[in-house]
Amino acid sequence: MEFIGLDYTTLRVIWWLLLGILLIAWAVMDGFDLGVGTLLPFVARTDDERRLVINTVGPVWEGNQVWLVLGGGAIFAAWPPLYAVSFSGFYLAVFLMLFGLILRPVAFKYRSKMPGKRWRENWDRALFVGGLLPALIAGVAVGNVLVGVPFHFDDSMRIFYTGTLIGLLNPFALVAGLVSVAMVVSHGAAMLVLKTDGPVAERSARYGSVAAMLTFVLFALAGVWVAFGLPGYQITSQVVTDGPTNPLLKTAAVGAVAGGWLRNYQSMPLTLLAPILGLVGALASAVLLRARRGGLAFLASGASITGIILTVGFAIFPFLLPSSSQPGSSLTVWDSSSSHLTLGIMLIATAIFLPIIIAYTSWVYRVMKGKTTAEEMGDNPNAY
Repeated sequence: MEFIGLDYTTLRVIWWLLLGILLIAWAVMDGFDLGVGTLLPFVARTDDERRLVINTVGPVWEGNQVWLVLGGGAIFAAWPPLYAVSFSGFYLAVFLMLFGLILRPVAFKYRSKMPGKRWRENWDRALFVGGLLPALIAGVAVGNVLVGVPFHFDDSMRIFYTGTLIGLLNPFALVAGLVSVAMVVSHGAAMLVLKTDGPVAERSARYGSVAAMLTFVLFALAGVWVAFGLPGYQITSQVVTDGPTNPLLKTAAVGAVAGGWLRNYQSMPLTLLAPILGLVGALASAVLLRARRGGLAFLASGASITGIILTVGFAIFPFLLPSSSQPGSSLTVWDSSSSHLTLGIMLIATAIFLPIIIAYTSWVYRVMKGKTTAEEMGDNPNAY
C-alpha cells in the first residue's frame, strides 16, 4: 500500500529525518536564546548592559520556540509510543525543563516593569535559570537515550517505567548535559558578539571561546566513551520495516554490546562527517570568537550543533528509545510510528506549512538585523 507514491517504510524514514531536522532547528534557533540567558550574569555588569543583552534576543525569542512546539507535535503525531514513554518516564525531568522554559518568558516580560535594583536582579537570575536548566535537561535526556531507559510494556501495551529522576543523572548523561550547555553558551556568545559592541561583546567573545573549546573537549570525550565504554544496542536478526506499529511484535533480537552504537558508522562511512562537523565547528567557533567575527562564529557554532545532533541520530538509528531493562521493548523507527495514512497526511501538511514558517522567520531576522544599541532601546517603547 502506498500513499502519495510513498510506501510505509519510506514514510517512516522521512519522518525520522523530519524529527531530526526539527530538533536541529530548535537547538540552533532557540539555542542562542538559552545561551544568552545563561551568559547574562557573566557578560553584563550594569543594568544598561543587562538590558542590552536581553534586547539582543527580545524580538525573536518567542518565534524561536515554534521549533520546540513543532518538534513536540511531531513526536506526538508521528511517534505516539515514543511520546507516551518519554513524557511519562521523563516526567519530572520534563517538568524541570518546562519550569525553565516558563520562567524565561515571565522574566522577559516583568524584568523591566519596575526600576528597583533587587527586582531586576531577581528576574535576571530567573533568566539565567531559564537558559541553563532547559539546555542541561535536554542534554541529559539525549545522554539517557544513548545509555538506554528502563521501561517495558505489558501484553496490553501499558507502559511501565522503572527508573527515577536520580537515575537519569548518571555520569554519561551528565557529560551529555554539559555538552549541551557548552554548545548553546558558545552559540549565544556568537550572537552577542554579532549584535553588540564594547565590553559586552568583548566579554562574550572571551566566555564564548572557552565554551566552544569545552564543547570540543566534552564532545570528543563523549565519543571516546561511546566507542570504548558505553554498550550500544543492536538488532541482531532480520527486521520488518513495513510492519504494524507494536513494539511487542518485534521478531528481531535486541541486545546491548560494546561499541554497538558504532555499527552505522562502520557500514555507512559518510555518517562520519557528522562528528567531524561537530568537532571542527566547535573549534572554528572558538577561534572566530577570539577574533570577534560574530557572524562566522555563529555559523560555525550552528554547524557544530548540527553535527552533534546528527552524530547521535546516526548512531542510534533505527532506535528511537532503547529499553535498558527489557531490550525487546525498545522503540524503533519500524515499530513506533503512526499509521501509513497519518504519516502521509502529515507530510502533505508539513510540505505546505513548513516553508511558510521558514519564510516568515527569515523575514523577521532580516527586519531585525544590525546591532542592538542603547540609543535604539531608548527610542523603542517595546524594548525590555
